[in-house]
Amino acid sequence: MRKLISCEFNMDTICVELKFSDGSMIAIDTIAVENEVADNMYQRSELDYLIYNAPVAYADLILNGDPETYLKTVTEYKPLD
Repeated sequence: MRKLISCEFNMDTICVELKFSDGSMIAIDTIAVENEVADNMYQRSELDYLIYNAPVAYADLILNGDPETYLKTVTEYKPLD
């Protein structure tokens, strides 16, 4: 079983990088994820918060969760009339 040894945001590649004990690595392209799942600036802001402050939670959400449902639940977007 692979054990996660590090997870951090790499500013050079704009990726959240996960490194495992067996030497494997996963890099999540954060720009591509935002373009795919975020519909507005509030959702992008929530993803940015996770990227910078909780990269493990971000990686778990993207790899194992449902980011669209999460973003609709935690963000409230009310267009101006």
